[in-house]
Amino acid sequence: MTASTTRRTTAARSRIAAVGAIAVAGALLLTGCGDQTESSGGSGSDSGKSNSAPLFDKLPKKIQEAGVLKAGTNAEYAPMEFQEGGKIVGVDPDIAAALGEKLGVKVEFTSGSFDGLITALNSGRYDIAMSSITDNKQRQEGLDDKGKKLGPGVDFVDYFVAGTAVYVQKGNPKGINSIEDLCGKPAAVQRGTTYEKALQDQSKKCTDAGKTAIKIQSFENDTEAQTRVKSGGAVAGVNDYPVAVDLVRKADNGNAFEIVGEQVDAGPFGIAVNKDNKQLTEALEAAVNAIIEDGTYKKILAKWGAETGAIDKAVVNGGK
Repeated sequence: MTASTTRRTTAARSRIAAVGAIAVAGALLLTGCGDQTESSGGSGSDSGKSNSAPLFDKLPKKIQEAGVLKAGTNAEYAPMEFQEGGKIVGVDPDIAAALGEKLGVKVEFTSGSFDGLITALNSGRYDIAMSSITDNKQRQEGLDDKGKKLGPGVDFVDYFVAGTAVYVQKGNPKGINSIEDLCGKPAAVQRGTTYEKALQDQSKKCTDAGKTAIKIQSFENDTEAQTRVKSGGAVAGVNDYPVAVDLVRKADNGNAFEIVGEQVDAGPFGIAVNKDNKQLTEALEAAVNAIIEDGTYKKILAKWGAETGAIDKAVVNGGK
């Protein structure tokens, strides 16, 4: 996600829209996940030495033997990851399925609380977390917003780029043209995302300039934030750019919201991996590059209208 702990700041759960300080183990993180929904990606292959997938040998032995890569996500961010017909679908599940083909394993997604994903990953519940999570130094190093060490952090394999977008009611009745126009006004956002951090940073800029702080309304999930904007309880919402684009296109058949201004603070989304699992990180990096090279990657992005987030090469810990 986009903002500093993504959902989710991501692109942009800009999710690059803080898991930042929130994406680390410690008191700032929720250890529990919500209702769990599982979905599989990839064709999967029988584990063992006979597996013919091109990158199978790069995987840790434990995952080879299991034949499964367990992935945590927060499936509330169409088109990146969302639930449809009881399955988790979207950009991330499709990319994961393609990675599974190269690695010779099945990728199984479980949906839970976004701000609990990194904690669950580092506790061993998941092998990876893939949920439009913005790759940044805070998450890599396990730091809070003030630079205090709270946990081990994670490594990221970057696979997408997105920024934070501001969306408002259709017709823009409050005349909001950019994130700078939110000083002194109520704005809705999902808690624990990098775009929540983007609002906090902008609010500080407001007060530093002698203006009133933004009245930030943080919600457990993005649907609540959207509802707040739609009802007029907030003049705007912020989200990852590709998520906001999809929201504008689909909500009330395109009649509920519109995006104002340009996306800001663009940065990479990354697949989060436990820092002790360097072999898996290297395998995923190779797999992302493989699907980029054979054209599968761009086909997936085109399917979901997310081509603007395409990268040319996978990078490990490219976020700043």
